[in-house]
Amino acid sequence: MKRTLAALLSLALLSLVATVYAQEPVKDAAKDTKDATTKAAKKTAHATSKAAVKTADTTKDAAKGTAKGTKKVAQKTAQGTDKAADKTAAAGKDVGKGTAKAAKKTGHEVKKGAKAVGHEVDKGAKKTE
Repeated sequence: MKRTLAALLSLALLSLVATVYAQEPVKDAAKDTKDATTKAAKKTAHATSKAAVKTADTTKDAAKGTAKGTKKVAQKTAQGTDKAADKTAAAGKDVGKGTAKAAKKTGHEVKKGAKAVGHEVDKGAKKTE
């Protein structure tokens, strides 16, 4: 019986030692995994932060470029509109001059015709006398 008890006790002690030694590599692996995960998370956060800054800078530059381009287009449009208005005004002025000239000429011809009619009326009246 003593022998059986000693054998059982030895077996229990060996199992306990084996279990303790078996748990040690698992603990080390868990610690290594935790450390690697923490490192990877830090690297990812850093890379994400850098990418966000670059995206913000690029967006800001694009907005400036768009604003500058829009301002140039607006200026050119305003200049084109002013030129078109000037040309329209000049054309209207020329048309107005031509109309005035034609009206003056027509008035002169009407006056001339009326004078001629009046002269002929006078002639006819004198003949009638």
